[in-house]
Amino acid sequence: MKKLSDKQRRIVKYIDRFLSEKGYPPSIRDIQKGCDISSTSVVDYNLNILESRGYINRHADVSRGIKLLTKTSSSERVVDVPVIGMIAAGKPIPVPTPDTWDIAAVSETMGVPIDLCQGRDNIYALRIKGTSMIDALINDGDIVLMQSINSIENGQMAAVWLKSEKEVTLKKVFVEPDKIRLQPANSQMQPFYTQPDNIEIQGRVIAVIRQMK
Repeated sequence: MKKLSDKQRRIVKYIDRFLSEKGYPPSIRDIQKGCDISSTSVVDYNLNILESRGYINRHADVSRGIKLLTKTSSSERVVDVPVIGMIAAGKPIPVPTPDTWDIAAVSETMGVPIDLCQGRDNIYALRIKGTSMIDALINDGDIVLMQSINSIENGQMAAVWLKSEKEVTLKKVFVEPDKIRLQPANSQMQPFYTQPDNIEIQGRVIAVIRQMK
C-alpha cells in the first residue's frame, strides 16, 4: 500500500478509535470534527483515497457506512504526545514554575510515529534552545522526545531541574564523588558541576526530531 499522508493517518486512527469506543462507525461530520479538518468535502476526498488504497470500504447511501479493512502498519501509526515547552541545550534557562512539567495541563500536542516511542509510556516532547548538544546531533530548534522518569543510568542524556537556580537544562548526567557533572556534547563548552541534592531528573531523551533549516 502507498504511504498515507498525515491527515489520512489521523482519519484511520480516528475511525479505529471511534469504532472501539462506540461500536459503530463515525459519520463524515464526526471525522471532520474529530480530526479538525476544514470541511466535509476534504474528509470525503481523503476517504475516497483510503478506499482506493484498501484501508476502508464505504457505502455511499449510508451515513455511517464506513468499514475499516486494515489498520496502519506500526511504521505509519501516529500517537499524540504533549509538547510541554522549551529546554536549554546551552546555558540553563529559567522556566516559570514547576507546573511547566505538568503533562496533564498542557494544551499542545504533536503526532509522532509510534515506533519512536519504542513502546514506552509517559512520553513528552521539548523544543531545544541552544547548541550545547550539537555533537549528539541535537541542534537549536530540534524537538526531543522524552520519557518521564526520575532516575537514569550514568552518562544518559536527561532533562535536569536545578532546584536552587530554578532552571532546567538538557545534558548528559554523570555522578562523580560528591558532585554531579552535567556534560554538554559540544567541544567548545565546559561542563557544569552541582551538588546531588540540587538536581531532579525530569526525563531522559529517547529520540530526536530534526528540524530542517
